[in-house]
Amino acid sequence: MRYKVVDKPDGGARKLHSQPVPLLGGLAVWLAVSAVIIYYATATDLLIGKDISVTQVVSIIIGGACLMGGGFLDDKYGLKPGQQIFWPVAAAVVAISGGVLVTTITNPLGGLIKLNQSWPYLGLALTFFWLLGMMYTTKLLDGLDGLVSGVGLIASLIIFGLTQVTPFYQPPVGLLALIVAGACAGFLVWNWHPAKIFLGEGGSLYIGFMLGVLAIISGSKIATALLVMGVPVLDVAWVIGRRLLWDRKSLAAADRRHLHHRLLDVGLSHRQAVVFLYAVTAVFGLTALFLGSVGKLKALLVLLVVMIILGATLVGFYNKKKRDDK
Repeated sequence: MRYKVVDKPDGGARKLHSQPVPLLGGLAVWLAVSAVIIYYATATDLLIGKDISVTQVVSIIIGGACLMGGGFLDDKYGLKPGQQIFWPVAAAVVAISGGVLVTTITNPLGGLIKLNQSWPYLGLALTFFWLLGMMYTTKLLDGLDGLVSGVGLIASLIIFGLTQVTPFYQPPVGLLALIVAGACAGFLVWNWHPAKIFLGEGGSLYIGFMLGVLAIISGSKIATALLVMGVPVLDVAWVIGRRLLWDRKSLAAADRRHLHHRLLDVGLSHRQAVVFLYAVTAVFGLTALFLGSVGKLKALLVLLVVMIILGATLVGFYNKKKRDDK
């Protein structure tokens, strides 16, 4: 508040708060995660090993620092979209340089496809766009108090659960997931509606960055992460498609067409909308613990159908409500 790094209300056009709210909350999340990672990496033998290397840990911390720096500049000075994207791109490049890479993907028909041997450049491209996609998913999801920090908490706990089952047993990755979950939980106390502080640009990107990293180092569990983050990913895809194909607007243009805004428009309270999205995230995320590769693909198709039905239902309710109000 002293340095005026705040999110000012806009009269309800898109922003829901009525008083200026401090930004830069993501800095607290990054500092907490980084401090605990450094402790476990230097004072214990629980984190560094065959599953997580020193270079990966360093790149995760530096990548987060890139997001914090860019996030501060954007929250303080309001960067243009061309300037904003530099920082998540830098974070993704740093992570890849440190060894955070998709090296294998599961073949739904059986076996593994080793990208590092057959198509190394495909692995690099897939990692880059995966991390960038996850960062922008949580960035665009950050429209309700506690939504991104809560989804980050749920997703991290599900990835932790996955690392504890026998076929994918990875205690170090599970520890990293718990560190992220703990930071999200601690921040959620202050971010719950009515929020006392927001994640800001850097924080909303950082949670997506960490979830993307966790999905990769847990054995390229891309399908698992897509199930956990399926609702926001499909919501973002719908919003981007609509802006480009129907409204012919810039991707940087803000609006109230996201799923969480639709839930508010049909009469749910702020907290009800957030809890509903928590529940959907948890249900589809938990299925990842019990399904194989083919099962996860089927679950993703089910999720797509659910999102189409939910979207059509919400639009119908909203249009009916508008007619009734007239």
